[in-house]
Amino acid sequence: MNKNLFNLKYIALAIFVFLTSCVNDDLPDVGDLHDPSPPTPFYNITDVTSSEFDCNDLELWAKYDFNFQAGSNLAVNGIYYDWTVTPIEGVTMINKDLPILELLIEAELATVIAIEKQIKALEFKIPCETDPDKVVVYEAEIVALEIQLEEANQTLSEETLQNVADLETQISELPPATLQDQELIFSFPNPGVYTVALKVIDNLGKFEETEKLITVTEAVPTIAIPEIGEPGFEDNSLFDGTGDGRDSWRAPSSSSWGSVFQINTKSEGVLPEGTQAAKFPADGTRALYQEIEVTPGATYVLTYFSAFNMNTYGEMKVSILKSSADSYEDAQLEEYIVASRTDNSVGRVVNVFKKHAITFEAGENESVIIYARNSGDESRLDSFDIVVKQ
Repeated sequence: MNKNLFNLKYIALAIFVFLTSCVNDDLPDVGDLHDPSPPTPFYNITDVTSSEFDCNDLELWAKYDFNFQAGSNLAVNGIYYDWTVTPIEGVTMINKDLPILELLIEAELATVIAIEKQIKALEFKIPCETDPDKVVVYEAEIVALEIQLEEANQTLSEETLQNVADLETQISELPPATLQDQELIFSFPNPGVYTVALKVIDNLGKFEETEKLITVTEAVPTIAIPEIGEPGFEDNSLFDGTGDGRDSWRAPSSSSWGSVFQINTKSEGVLPEGTQAAKFPADGTRALYQEIEVTPGATYVLTYFSAFNMNTYGEMKVSILKSSADSYEDAQLEEYIVASRTDNSVGRVVNVFKKHAITFEAGENESVIIYARNSGDESRLDSFDIVVKQ
């Protein structure tokens, strides 16, 4: 019996050695079985299109750039890539590292670029500004910013300048992108539909191809964010450094809409913004009114903060009205109301501000009225803001 067990051990050992030799890559025609299937290709796309329009929404330029990154189910088998674009006319290729190096330069010159952007934003406004007083203020701001820009350039350190020079050298030495790169940027000449195919080849010559239809849509102007005058009701917060916190909020007729609200002052840090808030006495005779420009078809989110004095039950109603509304009575009619929100004092804490939001669609309106009026309890509003809903 022991002899048979001894023989079985040697038989098992011999089988193990034989099997081990089958995976020895040094032996000819012996080893891993080759996978007869070709690689499975795929690719990811990131739209990095950019454009610029003037204040009349006329296109100044557009770059229809898309980042393409190839992949495969094989990670270590010597993968090669080959892109095809149809139609190819006018399509250019950009090295994937170029945007990264450009961003690094912007980071080195952050202060300078921030000032340049402020100047550009003011220069953008001037051609379409109809208020001559605002144009004078914008031009004066540009002059002041140009002085700051010169000072910022002069104070750049030698280290920063050398870093920028090094990055610019790296950009100049970047190899041209090719159709064999795993990752690259295709810059399309115009909007349209393009077929982008990717062939993936392994080191055994097996290959597979995949393709997608890429729709390049025409660049459109960015929807402008409406400007709310004196949104936090602070003194001297108008474009020219003046204002008592209420000048932007006065209705065209106090008899039709109600008298303008009062100002409530608190120490720094108590209010959601600054040291002043809009105050509405309990008698409900005061109102908040401001007409703002909107883009037809766009959707917006208006936010603000409210607080109650908690002496009795109170309500605060904030409405978005069509510009055709002509009185407080109109503000109660559905035909003039774009959106509205009414908050009350139930469950609130005295003088503690709570944030609210109203989402509304501009529809065909080119302007709307922000209108607010309270009832029952002394109330406050502060820190209005508006954004475009994406």
